[in-house]
Amino acid sequence: MTPPDVLQQAITELLGDARLSAETLPGTDLRLWLIDPDNMDRAFSPEETRRILEEPPYWCFCWASGLALARWLADKPEWVRGKRVLDFGAGSGVAAIAAARAGAQEVVACDLDPLALASCRANAELNGVELQYSDDFFREEDRFDLVIVADVLYDRANLPLLDHFLTRGRQALVADSRVRDFQHPLYTRLAVLDACTWPDLAEPAEFRKVSLYHAIR
Repeated sequence: MTPPDVLQQAITELLGDARLSAETLPGTDLRLWLIDPDNMDRAFSPEETRRILEEPPYWCFCWASGLALARWLADKPEWVRGKRVLDFGAGSGVAAIAAARAGAQEVVACDLDPLALASCRANAELNGVELQYSDDFFREEDRFDLVIVADVLYDRANLPLLDHFLTRGRQALVADSRVRDFQHPLYTRLAVLDACTWPDLAEPAEFRKVSLYHAIR
């Protein structure tokens, strides 16, 4: 199976000999175009490191919180069945795809990064689901039943987004492994879930615990 040209070209420009492969995610039957795990077994050159830091290719990994949220929706499809769902900061599209497979009426994958949206399109096709796409959350109308979010609270400067999520959806589900104990009057922690980023980045154990929060306005 050949990876999409636009995604493979982006990885080649970033990391030279790196390849994308269709990876089955642990504990699921979902498949995503991700950086080949073999590419993670070598040291990156200073120039490659600089490029990665300047333009992080978030879309070519399935981050732990996205994987945890996807598993949650697969196990509890009632959260999305028949509903309009927006996936904020969709990245690879893993949570959006899981929502679509769980029976959501409509799923919009939203991300500022054009490569992330290209990744979402390719991964939706790989998993046989249809998504809608948006590159600007704030242009979306307040029409969603649920906004789903994974791995966007790595920077505490993003915490104000917690309020914005509820301006576009009646409810929000937020999964994050970096910020576990934020205080917000509308958000309640539902669970702590185990997951790892894929391909495995050998992250510390603390980042393999994903907190899942729920809010309703």
